[in-house]
Parts: sequence; structure tokens; C-alpha cells
Amino acid sequence: MKLKDTAIRKAKPEAKSYKMADGNGMYLEVMPNGSKYWRLKYRFAGKEKRLALGVYPDISLADARDRRDEARKKLANGIDPGTAKKTEKRQAKVAAANSFEKIARELHKLKSPTWSEGHADDWIKTLEREIFPSLGDRPIAEIEPPDVLDTIRAIEGRGAFEIAARALQRMRAVCAYAIATGRARHNPATDIKGALAPQPKVKHFAALSEKELPDFLRAVAAYPAYPLTKIATRLLMLTFVRTGEMRGARWDEFDMKAAIWTIPAERMKAREPHLVPLSMQAIAAIEELRPLTGHGELLFSGRTDHSKPISENTVLKVIERLGYKGRMTGHGFRSIASTYLNGTGMIRPDIIEAQLAHSDGNATRAAYNRADYMKYRKAMMQYWADTLDAMEASKKQPKWSDYEPHVESYRAAQVISMRA
Repeated sequence: MKLKDTAIRKAKPEAKSYKMADGNGMYLEVMPNGSKYWRLKYRFAGKEKRLALGVYPDISLADARDRRDEARKKLANGIDPGTAKKTEKRQAKVAAANSFEKIARELHKLKSPTWSEGHADDWIKTLEREIFPSLGDRPIAEIEPPDVLDTIRAIEGRGAFEIAARALQRMRAVCAYAIATGRARHNPATDIKGALAPQPKVKHFAALSEKELPDFLRAVAAYPAYPLTKIATRLLMLTFVRTGEMRGARWDEFDMKAAIWTIPAERMKAREPHLVPLSMQAIAAIEELRPLTGHGELLFSGRTDHSKPISENTVLKVIERLGYKGRMTGHGFRSIASTYLNGTGMIRPDIIEAQLAHSDGNATRAAYNRADYMKYRKAMMQYWADTLDAMEASKKQPKWSDYEPHVESYRAAQVISMRA
């Protein structure tokens, strides 16, 4: 006689477990503690076996019957439902271990020691915010291009095209890593480019033209700002490092006799130490700071909390108050210096790129950038500082030929660079 839901609900536990049959081998086993388990008794290859179908009431009578019927279909096709269930569990476990999120975090853990702290944090947070909610728990081998396309289009739908591009790039990296480690066979993030909306032109950091620079320099010099703020602005001009690299500057990073500032790897975008030659003007600006912050660790410490650096917007606020809002940023000093120095046509781009701390894919050339190029970089930085002073004073700008050192190792590096 088939079971009814009312009879199942009213079934009370007894001292020993007992069974309530429903037919076709299925029954409900009522345990002494009151738990109720669905079971299926069947025979396969001459052996009697049991298959767990779930727990009541999580699995209703109707659900249990559906599971029983599915198991009996397997039996009719010569498949042991118990063995099939174990296989499915094992596959599900493997799939969970190879989910997109798990592999992404594995890659992040592997790569983050070579990245800057900021990049490593941004890399994983982009995935946590944009990708994991929809694809994180999916087995990476089962993700297809339409899945990726739907996810990226949802980001683009908010108008966040740059975020969509970064998310897609990181998805490609994760899938490529999965392929390399044998957990996927294809990269679904590489085949959707033609289906994405065209990205608007990237808005680069605002920077002034060479013609606008003299007026800007005079405006900065005349601006009645807090000395530390003015020096921070001037040091960005003179060294054209990134704003974050300047803000975190510590006194123990400066060798004033050698006129070298060594920025540690953890504060650099490429996660490598960066040497910054200091012009006479840069040294003078730093020495101006000594009475203000020389007693602490940071050159540019905050006014209220000396253990923390000034805000990332400190220099930007100066620029805005001078009337250059939207036309110039702290990062813009890098663009101005690069444009001007490249525009001379006399300074090798390798030297300028080395000073900007842009990574060089050629290992031999990169070694020269760090070492033998240093005399050229020192000369270039003094030339740049003198050029800024001349612009501010409306005087004739210096010639690079008066600064260019004649270093044999540099000539050798040119040959290596051209051969590379």
C-alpha cells in the first residue's frame, strides 16, 4: 500500500527503527530519534543494495518517488544507481575544488608577491565584486563564452567600461592558469571580444602643454600654501615619480651624499626597487623639509597623525586652487616630463622610461637601465630641474649637449639595446 503524506507526518519514533513501505522498493525508515530517511532497496548483479534518497521533510514524498524512478531507470539501463551517486559526489567535489573562484584565489596567492600591494588588492577585489557573484562557484571547465559575455555585458551596462576591461583581462588570466595546470581545456574569455561594445576613448591623466608650464610654475611658486604641501608639489615636478611613491617617502630611503632616493619594491607598481637620481634642486627641497618632519619617519607626514602620509589629494587640491582643475593632476608631471624629454630628440627613450620606472621586457637592457644608465639619468634629472627653473624665470632654457655625459658603458648598452 502506497504511503500518504499525512501518515508520514504522524509517524512516531519507537524504541527501534522501523520501515514504512511505498512500493517498488522504496520505503521510509523512521529512526528512534525521530529522523525519517527515504531508502530504496534494489538488486544489482545479484546483490541486494540500499540507496539513500534523502531525509524527510527536506525531501517530500513526491521528490522521493522522483528519485526512486530515476534510480530505477538507471537499473533498467544496466547502471548501478548507488555507484552512479558516488561518482556524481566525487565529480561534484572535484568541480568545487576547481571552481573559478578557487582557481582565481590560487593564482592571486601565487602572483601577489611579485605585485605591488595596491595592484594585488585591486586585482582580487575586482573579481570579488564583479565576477565571483555570478561565476565564482562554477567549475571553471564548464564556463562557456556566453557565460563570460553575460557577466561582462552586465558591467558594461553600468557604463563601467574600464572595469569591464580589467575584469575580462583577469578572467583570461585565471582561465589561462587553469589550462596550464590541467584543470581546463579552453579559455572562454578569449573568444568574446567581437561581441563586446566598443569602449569609449580612455581619458588620460590631465597634463599641461609646454607653453602652459611656465605660468603654472610661477603660480605654484607664488601660492601661499603650507610649506610641506608646496614641497610635495615641487618634488613631484622634479622627480616625476608617482603620487603614491612620493607620499610614502621615508627619510631612511634618501642617500643625500650620493644624491639617490631608493623607493622600496613594496611601494612600486612593478614590485621592484626604483632608484631616483636627485638634482640639486630636489636635494634643496628635501632639506627644507628636515625642520618640519625630520624628527619622524615620513617626509610628508599628515598634520594630525604623523604616522600617516598626507592625503593622495593634497597636491591635486593645490592644482585645483591655482585654477587648473581638470587640466592638470599630480600624475600629469610624469606626462609633462616624458613629453618634453622625448621631444628633445637627443635623449634615448630607454633612459626616460627607466626614470619613469616603466618595466622593460628585455632583461639585458633592463640591467643597463638600473646600473650603467645611472650617470645619464643623473644628468637628465639635473637638466630637467634646470629647465623648470629657466621656464619659471622666463630665461633661455639649457641645452642637453651641456649635460650629456660620455660614458662608454652607455654606448655599449646602445648596441645591446639595438641588437635585442
